[in-house]
Amino acid sequence: MASAEKVVHKSWIVQYNLHSILGILLLVFLFMSFYLIGDSNNAVNILANKRIRKNSFSKCDLFSGSWVFDNVSYPLYKEQQCSFMTDDFACHKFGRKDSKFQHWRWQPYDCDLPRFNAKALLEKLKGKRVLFVGDSLNKNQWVSMVCLIESSGIPSLKPPIWKGNLITFEVKEYNATIDFYWSPLLVESNCDDPVKHRVRDRIIRIEAIEKHARHWIDADILIFDSFTWWLESQMTLLWGSFESSDAIYKKVGMNLRRYEMALRTWSDWLEFQIDRKRTRLFFMSLSPPHRNATDWGMGNDQNCYNETEPISRKQYWGSENDVKMMEIAEKAVNGLQKRGVDIQYLNITQLSDYRKDAHPSIYKRNWVALTKEQLLNPRSYADCVHWCLPGVPDVWNQILYANIVDSTKEKNRDFSV
Repeated sequence: MASAEKVVHKSWIVQYNLHSILGILLLVFLFMSFYLIGDSNNAVNILANKRIRKNSFSKCDLFSGSWVFDNVSYPLYKEQQCSFMTDDFACHKFGRKDSKFQHWRWQPYDCDLPRFNAKALLEKLKGKRVLFVGDSLNKNQWVSMVCLIESSGIPSLKPPIWKGNLITFEVKEYNATIDFYWSPLLVESNCDDPVKHRVRDRIIRIEAIEKHARHWIDADILIFDSFTWWLESQMTLLWGSFESSDAIYKKVGMNLRRYEMALRTWSDWLEFQIDRKRTRLFFMSLSPPHRNATDWGMGNDQNCYNETEPISRKQYWGSENDVKMMEIAEKAVNGLQKRGVDIQYLNITQLSDYRKDAHPSIYKRNWVALTKEQLLNPRSYADCVHWCLPGVPDVWNQILYANIVDSTKEKNRDFSV
């Protein structure tokens, strides 16, 4: 009898353990099912979000991506067919033989950068004025813009009109103008002559901007840049006018402090003078030079001269890119946004930094005669600051175009097609 009870007891234990194991397996199965279903829903949501990003550049980081070689759809225009091309950026005209630098397309990671459409842009700009304000890099971008517009075959394009610091490009059919204004330091300085500005001892009226800014006030879209001219180790600040006998001059280093002071003058003028319901503002980030080849693993006596390939290392960052200056510019832009001024900071530094191959180098007009020593050493006079056209500034303008035509950024302005 005891033996039978033991058998029954063991049988009950086995059944109990079996039921427990089956129960646990069932719970695991149910848990995994709900997890997989949830994960599937998450996957659907992720894919949906990716599709949204793919179809809407307003929700995409246009500045994060890579350069893709594309010799089918790029370049967007031909150098020799742009009647507005200047000798500073016409690299083929001045002897550059390779063309690969023209065939790279910027590809953001999560979407496609919209192809520049001049007619769509000009529909947005009917009866309006676009103005680029800054230095020769800003002019580099302006020349790119007018070449992009001309390449679309739009008739009635008038030759640019020079008047002092201002160059006006008119698209008569749309009653629109795309202008450039030379003001390399934004505030008033002794470098303000659009032709004769090669001044080594730079003097800046750090709190004076009205002389320039009165030419900007009626613009519907303003695109600013100002970095390169602030990099001198010493500059002279001026309080008072150039003509005044009791003006105060002070030679200073402190390149970050003087840059911050100038951007404060610029910001204050925008805050109180710009029509917020009418004018859209953009500030271009630092355009990276490639004068130090050790950054990409070459000798310290080399630079962009003879470079024909982009830098492929992800998140490459050149030593000449002044992060602290960029932070000051971003802070100024953020400050304006907090004060209700509609301004966007277009951070083209990283994407441009890969393109050591795209500078004029020695293939441009030299406005000052070269010495015998320079001619013997081409690297000594290679321009590793500006950009050949077609080239990198076309991408800057594609990004600018995307921001202008994107209706989600237009708020209540009359920029409708």
